[in-house]
Amino acid sequence: MPRVCHFTGRKTITGWTRSEKGARRDGGVGNKIKGRTKRAVKPNLKKLRIVIDGKIQRVYVSTSAIKRGWVVKPSKVKPEPSAIAPKVKPEAKPAVKAVTPAKPKP
Repeated sequence: MPRVCHFTGRKTITGWTRSEKGARRDGGVGNKIKGRTKRAVKPNLKKLRIVIDGKIQRVYVSTSAIKRGWVVKPSKVKPEPSAIAPKVKPEAKPAVKAVTPAKPKP
């Protein structure tokens, strides 16, 4: 599963870090770039159980989507036993014995 927000589409992006030479050292104006290296900026994602189309799924969600109220979490309260319909077993049918016809007397 890729680390991408289900709602906002936020994902890891790449950029550069710069190491600079300061202006006060050289007596010049502004900083000079003396090197750069790649870096990764990762989004603030949480892996949550949420309700999507009536089903509970585990997906990555950004914290900004949680704050905006886009996430619907499933209820932690279990339904009462009376609310759940009990499973009814079908009644067993009585066994029928095969009846052999009576032989006619000669």
